[in-house]
Amino acid sequence: MPETGIERPVVFVFGSVNVDLVCRVPAIARPGETVLSARYEQLYGGKGANQAVAARRSSALPVAIAGAVGDDDLGRGARRSLDDEGIDTTNLATAGERTGCAFIAIDDEGENAITVASGANLEAGAAAVDPSLFRKAAVLVLQMEIRRGENLAAARRMTAAGGRVVVNLAPVPADLRQDELAEILAASTVLIVNESELSSAANISRSLGDTPAATADQLARRFAITVIATLGAEGVLIADGSGETTHVAALPVDVVDTTGAGDTFVGVFASGLAEGLSVAEAARRAAVGASLACRKVGAQTAMPSRAEIEAALANR
Repeated sequence: MPETGIERPVVFVFGSVNVDLVCRVPAIARPGETVLSARYEQLYGGKGANQAVAARRSSALPVAIAGAVGDDDLGRGARRSLDDEGIDTTNLATAGERTGCAFIAIDDEGENAITVASGANLEAGAAAVDPSLFRKAAVLVLQMEIRRGENLAAARRMTAAGGRVVVNLAPVPADLRQDELAEILAASTVLIVNESELSSAANISRSLGDTPAATADQLARRFAITVIATLGAEGVLIADGSGETTHVAALPVDVVDTTGAGDTFVGVFASGLAEGLSVAEAARRAAVGASLACRKVGAQTAMPSRAEIEAALANR
């Protein structure tokens, strides 16, 4: 990345960029069942892109994304959308595969079911990323929608440079091995999971506790990292391995769609961490942002601005 005239990013997201096809249904289809929807929306998504947007909207800090899109209309639209958000897409490569696509069904209760066709995301490579992004002042954000080896390579480069690494273990790969989990967590600063992902990580690493708090504490102790577990309406648990966990309450809202809540939490948390907030302060801010993101349909379309988050925090 050229230095002249370009502000160097502090939040660096390495991950997936997708186009989301979203429909509303009375109930999520069961195996073998067809459910009709009157219409669908085409939105921009991918966990990496979503988290980058959440970070950018919630902070004045610069944000960069690295990954890959296809040489197609969907990819060009996704890149343009990120550019319009003010996100640096210099390291977003154009790949031979088609742009990733997610198929999302949302039921009347706001719950969702998602199928992702990875496409170009599987061509994202850590070696092609500008070395200047790996720096002490940076917070690297990872998810599990690109190849695990590339995530690990990026995490190790950032750790070696003295930066911090936030890994969102979502979605948990069905074939994730214990040694692979241990490797990525050894190169990470913070692990963010929802309750299901927390259980999966604990089962893979054989660190399962009697409660979510006990499980988070065991993972934090075993891997010497901070573990943050998002529990939906029940708020957030933070474990640092000390044996004590911190609870952060969620903001009560009328839920319309939970699709982007998790990604909003991760992005807002990362921007708060980069701004110098403590883990607990960044998590409190992120919990409010995630709650606000449940008020509208979609992921990026529902993500709140910094002003909205600050106003909600002030009124708590």
